[in-house]
Amino acid sequence: MSRRRREIMRMQIARAAVELFTAKGVTATTGDDIARELGISTRTLWRYFPSKESCVRPLLTSGLDLMADRLRSWPADLSLAEHLERSGALDEDGRTALGAPTIDLIRMTRTEPGLMAVWLTVHQTAEGVFAEAVAERAGAAPDTLSVRVQAAAINVALRVAAEQLASDEGHGESMTALVRKALTTVGDGLGPLPRGTGTGEPGPRLRDAPAHHPG
Repeated sequence: MSRRRREIMRMQIARAAVELFTAKGVTATTGDDIARELGISTRTLWRYFPSKESCVRPLLTSGLDLMADRLRSWPADLSLAEHLERSGALDEDGRTALGAPTIDLIRMTRTEPGLMAVWLTVHQTAEGVFAEAVAERAGAAPDTLSVRVQAAAINVALRVAAEQLASDEGHGESMTALVRKALTTVGDGLGPLPRGTGTGEPGPRLRDAPAHHPG
């Protein structure tokens, strides 16, 4: 099977899995269900993915692959937001660009630990790819601190923007607007907050946060 045909099949599996997860729930959906939906054997399904949750991975990686390509062509004289706008990456409404299945999937990661694990793993992998692209632009090594921090900041900005789009707190904003806001926030750095924004109350500590156990 050619690489192109394999990629098409992987995406078909991903879309079928999300449809079933949305309709039945992740727990109630089996690998047999996903395979049956596509008219393939369960054995064939497992040749493409190691678990039912991992079947959704292609829907999550496609947008990040596009961003990696944009980072590789990022000119030195433009901010990232400016480059994305000029290159057309921020022209489309995010609900069209991401697609309804992907938005449904990102929304489910909030309540499904298995899907959240896939989502975070995808972004962890993407961060390394982003670092290589940023390093090439900066003429530095990918493991340089400044490069890694930049790659991590871009990665988090994209992840939070996508999660915001999929949540009720998105307030109908496009992915374009959310990515622009997120990148602007990153660009503003960690300087002093405007007066009146602090509460004066101590925030939560890591030791107070509930433990997260997948599965």
